[in-house]
Amino acid sequence: MEFEYWWLLALPLFFTLGWLAARVDINQLLTESTALPAAYFKGLNFLISDQHDKAIEAFIEAVQANADSMELHFALGSLFRRRGEVDRAIHLHLNLLERKELPDQQKQAVMAELAQDYLKAGLFDRAEELFTSLHDSRYKQTALRALLEIYIREREWNHAIKSAIELERLSGISFRKEVAQFHCEIAMKSILEHDTHSARHALDMAIEADKRCVRANIMLGDLEAGTGNHKQAISFWKRVEFQRPEYLGLVAPKLLNSYKALNNLNEGISLLKGYLQAYKLPSMLNLVYETTLSEEGAASAEALAREELRRKPSLQTLDQLLRAQSLMEGANQQDALLMQQTVRYAIGNRSAHYCDQCGFRARNFHWQCPACNAWESLSPETKESAV
Repeated sequence: MEFEYWWLLALPLFFTLGWLAARVDINQLLTESTALPAAYFKGLNFLISDQHDKAIEAFIEAVQANADSMELHFALGSLFRRRGEVDRAIHLHLNLLERKELPDQQKQAVMAELAQDYLKAGLFDRAEELFTSLHDSRYKQTALRALLEIYIREREWNHAIKSAIELERLSGISFRKEVAQFHCEIAMKSILEHDTHSARHALDMAIEADKRCVRANIMLGDLEAGTGNHKQAISFWKRVEFQRPEYLGLVAPKLLNSYKALNNLNEGISLLKGYLQAYKLPSMLNLVYETTLSEEGAASAEALAREELRRKPSLQTLDQLLRAQSLMEGANQQDALLMQQTVRYAIGNRSAHYCDQCGFRARNFHWQCPACNAWESLSPETKESAV
């Protein structure tokens, strides 16, 4: 094999061309990383220090410096949404969509951002249309989550069920609890329309979706009690103990009323006392105390409160003890009444149901938190806030 001497001349030429190409790339990289990101990082710094107005100004400056950067447009749009300036976010993303040179992937990204704008603005029909169009894109899970939120807000429970099931399949996250609650909402609507057959079917579907759905058994018991079938109603309500016993306080008054309708109040009281001993629920204590006071008298109620006070001291139980003592004949009756009034004044009305997701405080129990919209997040038992 003969050696070609002209290769010796070509090697320095190739080296020189490679060096020039590297210099061009480096210069371009330095230009991109010094001209634009200065305003971008300045905006980030303002965000960290909660100076949102200055952050918006910095991001607008960055966008003007490089109008082709989608990431900067998205960051600015997200900041507009966060500030509540949804109209500016919508205008920004609509302008992006008008660009004819946008590739499909970037167009889908803009549509996803615009759909979030519409959702934030409460324009659910427009948001739903855009999110539905993203069903076959890489934003499918995000779109399904948003659609689920829309369907819940609009109370379109059948659509919500389909979205939740599909989202569970894609994400691997269980939505059984939510699906069961959606069926319960359908049942509630049927009950209001006096369609008990459809209501029972929906409640059966709820239990099929989530075996621990307490609400479904409570509603089934309510349906039976409404028709006078108290034995069947009691059997439904008793199932709560084997599902989630912390919810027994919600069915305790119902159980007592049905036992009373069956002329078997003593059995009902005995059942509730058993629940009280087993699960120590405050609501159960209140109901057993009130029933004992009305049926057996102040002496029995006082003994019950005294025993509970020894087990677990609380102002609420002390109030019950003093109330029973004030109803008993004796020299200390007036003193007991005065002490009870003092304790009740100290307690005030501080009991509430608390959401374990957002901390929302509610006087009445809700299956869905009014603040964060989480399902079964409110404590079934009321809790006392600190004095």
